[in-house]
Order: sequence, then C-alpha cells, then structure tokens
Amino acid sequence: MKFMLIVKADPDSESGRQPEPALLQAMDAYNQALVRAGVLLAAEGLRPSAQGARVHFDGAERRVVAGPFPETEQLVAGFWLIQARSLEEAIEWVKRVPNPDGLRSQIEIRRVFDQIDFAPDPDAEPQRPEPRPRDAGAARAH
Repeated sequence: MKFMLIVKADPDSESGRQPEPALLQAMDAYNQALVRAGVLLAAEGLRPSAQGARVHFDGAERRVVAGPFPETEQLVAGFWLIQARSLEEAIEWVKRVPNPDGLRSQIEIRRVFDQIDFAPDPDAEPQRPEPRPRDAGAARAH
C-alpha cells in the first residue's frame, strides 16, 4: 500500500527560511533509513505558498488566485510517499520523523488509491490497459 505523509506548513515554512543544519542532517538520516528499508518512493519539500497559486473551478470558469494563502495550518510544506504493509506501519515511520526543536507540528497520513480500488470487482486482479493503436497519420509520418 502506498501512503502519503503530508507535512503541514507552519509560519517558519511559509516564511521561506531554510531549516537549521541540525534539522537538515536529521531529515537526511531519516530519509536514508526509509531508503535502506526500501519504503521510500518520493520525498519533497515545497516552497512557500507566496510562490504558488490556486486555480478555482466553477463549471467552465477558471479563476486564479496568487499566493500567499493566509490559512497556514491548512497548507502543505512537504511530503513523503512511502510503500508500507499497513496504516500501522506508516504510523510507525511517521513517529520516527525528527523533531529536534521539539516544536508542535503535524503530519497527516493518507492512503493512496491503487488501480485495484477502481476495478469493477474488488477481488479482481488489476488489468493492464490495452495498448492504444497509434494514430494512422502519425504512423505514416514515421
């Protein structure tokens, strides 16, 4: 099962300040432990919302709002994507995330949908998509 470990933003992450070297070293060691265990699929930190935008959808209408966004506690500062056998295993990995300053923070754990979750029969094996025939015009061009 894949899980996304979502690191919530805080005023420091939204300020754009770089983390202290001790935190960077601790996070690197944690990431290396994830790699050695074979569970890490991806990990990224995000720049502050001031450097981003949101696109709001209302039917066919699109409205773009430039950052920053005021609701810091609802923003994402970064994430890990891991492969774990269960939610309990994912929780155990999150409990090991470094917090050298002892500050209050939060990491949300969410299971990622798998292809099998969308199968008509939940007990069915996932099907590989059929190869799509190339466009006849594109085929002649090669």
